[in-house]
Amino acid sequence: MFQHLIVYLFAVSQLVSLTGAEDECPLQLNPQRVVVRYGGSVEVNCNTSVANKGMGWEASEGGMPMTKNQSLITWRVSELTEWDIKPVCYINPNKGAQCQVKLPVTVYKTPDSVSISTVNHTEPMKEGQQYELQCDVHDVAPVQYLTVKWYKGKTLMNETTFTDTDKTPDNKTVTLLIRPDRADDGAQYRCEAELDLGAEGPQPPPTYSSEPLNVEVYYKPQHSSSTETIIKDDKVMLDCTVKANPAPDYTWSSDHLKEKISSSVIKSSALSPGKYTCTTSNSLGRDSKVFILKSTGTRHTFWTVLFFFHLLVTLIGVI
Repeated sequence: MFQHLIVYLFAVSQLVSLTGAEDECPLQLNPQRVVVRYGGSVEVNCNTSVANKGMGWEASEGGMPMTKNQSLITWRVSELTEWDIKPVCYINPNKGAQCQVKLPVTVYKTPDSVSISTVNHTEPMKEGQQYELQCDVHDVAPVQYLTVKWYKGKTLMNETTFTDTDKTPDNKTVTLLIRPDRADDGAQYRCEAELDLGAEGPQPPPTYSSEPLNVEVYYKPQHSSSTETIIKDDKVMLDCTVKANPAPDYTWSSDHLKEKISSSVIKSSALSPGKYTCTTSNSLGRDSKVFILKSTGTRHTFWTVLFFFHLLVTLIGVI
């Protein structure tokens, strides 16, 4: 058991030694991280301040063979077409063992297209029901830096990120559940794909948006009040107009009406005092409003009473 302990301690010491050697490797990369578009050019310098037997770059594209007595060596690719490339700069110092530094490289591709659609639905939406929107992002890499955002007008509604570690381009589909109301009739939804590659990437992050999806919402008529009292006048009208989609039909009913009226507005001067009920309806439902039309005679009675009151006060004063 004592021998096993010695072997274990020796292995740990070797690991610490190697780690320390890597941390102290006398190489500097400029820049220290690279973000490059697929097919784009890249250039990174590897330099040192120590005497050496040779320096070089190991890479599947743009590799540089070891050259002696160098203080700087450049990894250069005019058209990078490998997604998961891992360049390594190494040095053989005059004193000590060979050491190396890895260059983090992110190769990216912006999406070919971003589109929005409704899932299994082509008709106008109905108020209060749930629907699913779908956003398709085609051929983007790497998806771990992708964020899909949902907007209604200018309002951000939701966003989705990804944990995939694949380096090559992929397609992503994201869905959003909505429950529209009458205020959403005519609203525009869109989705947006943003590729945020960090400080070394393009600034601002490249963003691609879908075409807007115009939403039509069907909703039944709904009056703001169920009853309205109106004093009859030549200029006053009974206005039953209300918003609804599809456009509503109007039906008036009253003991004073001798003919059918289908307009949303009628003049009070053509009506007798009484109660008038307007029913508004479309394919989603109906709503009614009652108009109570009063004669202007009630106003004359008030002024008549007031006149006689003043007359009575005057007569008392005279007596």
